Amino acid sequence: MATVTRENIGLLNDKITVKVSQEDYLPNFDKAVKQLSKTANIPGFRKGMVPVGMVKKMHGQAIFADEILKTVEKELTGYLQNEKLEIFAQPLPLDRESVKFDQFQPADYDFGFEVGLKPAFNITPLEEGKTTLTRYKIKATPEMVNEEVERLQMKGGKMSEPETITTEENVLNVEFEESDAKGNVTEGGIEKDNSLLLKYFSAPIQAQLMGKKVGDSIVFQLATSFDGDKLGWVLKDLGFEENDAEAAKKYFKLSITKVGLIEKRELNEEFFKEIYPADNITTEAAFREKLQSEIEKYWDSESRNHLHNELFEVLVHETPIELPKDFLKRWLQSGGEKPKTAEEADKEYPGFDHQLRWTLISDKLIRENKLDVSFDELKENAKQKVMGYFGGAAATDGADWLDSYLERLLQDEKFVDQTYREMVTQKLFDWAENKVNVKQEEITAEEFAKLPNKHHHHEH
Repeated sequence: MATVTRENIGLLNDKITVKVSQEDYLPNFDKAVKQLSKTANIPGFRKGMVPVGMVKKMHGQAIFADEILKTVEKELTGYLQNEKLEIFAQPLPLDRESVKFDQFQPADYDFGFEVGLKPAFNITPLEEGKTTLTRYKIKATPEMVNEEVERLQMKGGKMSEPETITTEENVLNVEFEESDAKGNVTEGGIEKDNSLLLKYFSAPIQAQLMGKKVGDSIVFQLATSFDGDKLGWVLKDLGFEENDAEAAKKYFKLSITKVGLIEKRELNEEFFKEIYPADNITTEAAFREKLQSEIEKYWDSESRNHLHNELFEVLVHETPIELPKDFLKRWLQSGGEKPKTAEEADKEYPGFDHQLRWTLISDKLIRENKLDVSFDELKENAKQKVMGYFGGAAATDGADWLDSYLERLLQDEKFVDQTYREMVTQKLFDWAENKVNVKQEEITAEEFAKLPNKHHHHEH
């Protein structure tokens, strides 16, 4: 009769021993051999008439080992279920190589397994008064609105091709050719086409390019021709590191291959309707008001994400959870698709530990607070995504194609799983946010952009 015993070998780390006797596996072994003798195709024998002895000779050893391992797996699984053991991953077999099977000498066998036990823990950061976080408020300034108006006017504008360069808004198609200071092209040097706005160049180069036309060229040194981060962009585009001081000293011949100018869209009703088809915007003032609202909505979303990221870090780092670290490292070595060395497991462990803690915490919060997502909620979320993606085309609920499109989308298991994970994670953070103290602070967009952003919280 099979027996299963368990002993503690470390922190949240137990050894389970499964002992099977001949009576546990021999009946199944004999049954499997007889079954194969009825179906095997072996030259010289009719199908269904292969002698049991021949089957044992050809396949017996493999069947013998398989039936023993099946018996062990069944006993182990039953034990884990009956004892209601919450373990990490799968049990790790111990000393499997030392077990020798011989169908002609059946014996009793012991199989050892190592398991890592999930810990009991309290999520202390959510206890009353323990955690205070900041929600930042960013107001849309007139400068932000002006910048967005201009961006939309340019995006919807028409490109013309003037004869000469007359404004910093001119778009220049150019060819870079590496050269000396006099414009003699370097043999085998760098050559690259690019498209740049005139205003991206430094003021002296802008002045030098004014009045030039297609076919004209100038010679310049990179370091003196682009200011600030624009020099880094150009260096990277030419194949250098963005902070390569030596490369910045190089000279290039710049030839103009095309001059363009985007004519900005007029701020009129037609333009407003293109941008916001579902809103009845007829004046520039109403258009700017709508943009201000959209900009602030964007920053509110960014602020909420920042708050939730901070909450994620607090939960992961300040919830006291003991883990069977040594077991988990051994599991990392052998539990995946590809075996890892001890060094590889050590290197991978910190990230794995971080994610594992979050999985334990999020599972506990979702389970204990019943933070589930219904199918109707998921369907409505999918509908909003589709309407957001297609804009005006899906703005009306009665769009004929919308229901059938949604039905197809909701049959995609990958989409449904991804959407569910996003929604249940969002529910978790919305719930947890109400369990901590949140103070408000008004800052500028520039100040907000400089805030440390340690981590983007994981989906459940």
